Amino acid sequence: MEIYNAVKGISLKKGISIYKLEKNLGYPNGSISKWNRQIPNAVRLQEVADYLGVTSSYILSQSRKER
Repeated sequence: MEIYNAVKGISLKKGISIYKLEKNLGYPNGSISKWNRQIPNAVRLQEVADYLGVTSSYILSQSRKER
């Protein structure tokens, strides 16, 4: 899964940088970029989805479309 790419695409459409997303959610810098190599836990994925105004299912479906 390429969850990071899906999150990046959604956030760019909403005018939010990954840096700002991480900072506002209190995540360490660069933590979301690791989501292409490892699957995030459900709580973090849901927090990002809530912040972006989408569902976690939407993020996952977008990550599958990229394949």
